[in-house]
Amino acid sequence: MSELSVVERLYFGRDDAERDFADGLLRAGFKETAAYNAVVSGRKMLVIGRKGVGKSAICVRLALAGVHPGGTALITPDDTAGEEIRQFELTGLTGDHAKSLMWRYVFALRAAKYLVRHAAEHSGRTPASIKTLRSFLKANQELIGEDRTSNGFGQWLQGLSGSLSLEAFGVKAAADFTQTPTEGARAAHRLKILEDGVRLGFVELGCAPAHTLLLLVDQLEQVWSADLESNSLIIGLLLAARHIGSQYGNALKCALFLRSDIYDSLSFGEGDKFRSDELRIDWTESDLADLALRRAKASVDPGLTARQLWGGIFPRTVQGRHTPSYLLSRTLPRPRDVIQYLNECQSTAIGNGHHDLIHESDILVATRRFSEWKLKDLVQEYLIAHPFLERLFPLFQNTGYLVTRAALRGRVELTRDTLRREFPAYAEALTLDGIVRTLYEVGFLGVRRGNGIVYAGVPLLPVQPHEDEFHLHPCFREALGATSAAGIATYDRVVVDSIQAQTVSGNVDFTVRGATRVSRGYVLLERLQRACRAILDQTARSDGLPDEIRTEIATEVRRILDDTERAPHAEPPVAEDRIVLAAASYFNTAADRLRRDGLDGGDGPDGLSSHLREQSTRLVRAVGGGVGSSGES
Repeated sequence: MSELSVVERLYFGRDDAERDFADGLLRAGFKETAAYNAVVSGRKMLVIGRKGVGKSAICVRLALAGVHPGGTALITPDDTAGEEIRQFELTGLTGDHAKSLMWRYVFALRAAKYLVRHAAEHSGRTPASIKTLRSFLKANQELIGEDRTSNGFGQWLQGLSGSLSLEAFGVKAAADFTQTPTEGARAAHRLKILEDGVRLGFVELGCAPAHTLLLLVDQLEQVWSADLESNSLIIGLLLAARHIGSQYGNALKCALFLRSDIYDSLSFGEGDKFRSDELRIDWTESDLADLALRRAKASVDPGLTARQLWGGIFPRTVQGRHTPSYLLSRTLPRPRDVIQYLNECQSTAIGNGHHDLIHESDILVATRRFSEWKLKDLVQEYLIAHPFLERLFPLFQNTGYLVTRAALRGRVELTRDTLRREFPAYAEALTLDGIVRTLYEVGFLGVRRGNGIVYAGVPLLPVQPHEDEFHLHPCFREALGATSAAGIATYDRVVVDSIQAQTVSGNVDFTVRGATRVSRGYVLLERLQRACRAILDQTARSDGLPDEIRTEIATEVRRILDDTERAPHAEPPVAEDRIVLAAASYFNTAADRLRRDGLDGGDGPDGLSSHLREQSTRLVRAVGGGVGSSGES
């Protein structure tokens, strides 16, 4: 079998951390970020971030043997346990408090199992507290079951509600709880007995802080449903995690990995007490480029350099931009997107028979496909929090990627009644301000601030009422056909039917008494050149015109100007009237789009759209004018 080529060997990893670890690439290509180090050191316990930013990668990495000096226990409830734990209640307690007891109970059971296993590694006599915990676990073996919280979770909850045997701790029967009148109070009493037993086990074993047990709670989005019960489930988890420090000291710690949309939707009285524990994962472009290089090294060659990757395997530039800048600007700033995009570039190259170098054409094809993926993935990511999201995309389809508040207001007005009829529970979110806020928070839209475009990140500053220029994120532009700022069809030498119908062709060369006339074609081209220069001047002087629109229109007008200068010398000869009419069509279309979307850069006759329409009209008249006509009247 022949040796694989460099492009065939190139691989950036799996989409999810669990399989990435199984393949070995997460271990070899893992980037120890400041966020990772803060969790390892114990300075932060609450890891917050969007789907795909690397929360689970940190979690899986911490669970590896030898990374954390003590033991670890991974708690990942799945959707099979979702309904049971969301609906868990205890009479006499609020939903938040009941869910807090539930999580404390889960933590205490996992700690008890760890202590019994860990004690077997110690020489000497087994402490009495550990023997008690061993007896407790044996007595409740059928009830507690395996370590995974989704295995028999309903049975675990039954234990907290009353069926848990506590005889190992000296509690003989249910009669010992007769003084506690409510179900919630009795559950709290049972839990206190268990927690005290676990704390004593840690003390007598004497391993802390050298062998701290770290509980890792991840994938809670599997059991979250954007309802009150789900919110109580997460709030209860936060309260339980805070309780660990006061109950067990340095012997037991907890790290929670939460989706940012879930955490940010919570509202509870003690929320401010978690600010110092919060760690929001944010990736810069340089961080992601370094991650890509690390993974390329792991799959191709440990000695691979950035220059070799972005110039030897990938092309040095794509559409005039440095390749990593081109690629990373078209992804949301998270590792999963970068991994998927780069893998798709590699796969496309192989499919096109390019085994030694990924071509620019491969990247352009992959970009389109990746954009379509990400648009669908965004819907799935926020299907619970924003079920109407997919219905907002047509507001931006086949238009410019730059949209003003005024233009968006008009589009929303056209669809508002339909959206509210289909999603009546979300009527308050389906206003102009609500839609802008949602699309900004999910990363679909960016907002102009100063000289740059800001997309939602860390910290998340909401869109302000005075901000009125928004940009569709480059990640989604290809899928929506919004690849230019204004969405104006580019200049082409195709005569638009509606304009051609207004024109009457004249002879190209003719002589009239009293003067020797130049070719009619030359006259038309000169008139078009003057129109182009006037438009370029007006474009440069339009102070309110967004820079992206200014650049787009100026680029197209210069293309037209270049055509007019080359046309007299073209072989075979070109039809000058077709060039002029095509330019007039572009000017007219641009004027309509600028006026409709509020991108004019001025008001009334001073606006660029008025100037474009005026020049378009003059050019059409010039093409259809008779002998001696100036085309200006």
